Amino acid sequence: MSSVRRPAWGSIIPAITLLAGTLFAASASTARGTSLRDEGRTRITELITAEQRRGHRERAEYRELRREVDELSRDAGRHDQRVEQARREAAGLAGPAGFTAVTGRAVRVSLDDAPLPGSGDLPHGVRPDDLVVHQGDVQAVVNALWAGGARAMQIMDQRVISTSAVRCVGNTLILQGVVYSPPFRITAAGDPERLRAALDASPEIATYRKYVRAYGLGYGVRTLERATLPAYTGNVPMIHATVPRDGAAPPDGTGRPTPGG
Repeated sequence: MSSVRRPAWGSIIPAITLLAGTLFAASASTARGTSLRDEGRTRITELITAEQRRGHRERAEYRELRREVDELSRDAGRHDQRVEQARREAAGLAGPAGFTAVTGRAVRVSLDDAPLPGSGDLPHGVRPDDLVVHQGDVQAVVNALWAGGARAMQIMDQRVISTSAVRCVGNTLILQGVVYSPPFRITAAGDPERLRAALDASPEIATYRKYVRAYGLGYGVRTLERATLPAYTGNVPMIHATVPRDGAAPPDGTGRPTPGG
């Protein structure tokens, strides 16, 4: 039996060696000296960085154009009473629309991801998504604070207006073109007692707090005796708005199931 197998292996081994060499060469050529596993992650990071830079440039251009428009409006107002009247009406609406700074008492809510277990292994039945802050969690806090009579709101370092939209990608938050990592801070100007009561009354936040107790997600509420929320300085992309049909269901809250359920 041995005399039969030796010639067979003798012909197969060179073929395997040639095939392995071809695969190694193809991998080296594709990777170009880099790790194949990390290449996709690096490209995503570069894309995010490039988009952030583009967003900063566009906001700077917008602020410059807005300054020029304001100067032209002032000049036109000196010669046309209709323009001056429109400017006065716009100035009266600037505060409620979020285009002026607001100072006063406030409440700040902090949301953070849960720490990973020391072993790196998740407990039975726990998913990675259970340990991160979701878009719905941030939106639940925002909705509760508005319901509690917030006069103005800020997420991280940006003022929130009617067209602001919170988006999450992985465990990062994207607001008006800027990417933020946890912990996420939401600050609302208003009566702290009413704001805290609205947070406690929110069923979506109650669900989130179950995850806080079960998995260690971060949740903190602070009262600020004096806080200044800056004016919104970005672009307003809204073209038109529509009124929803009567009885239309509002968007779902956090979408979180009961922990362990």
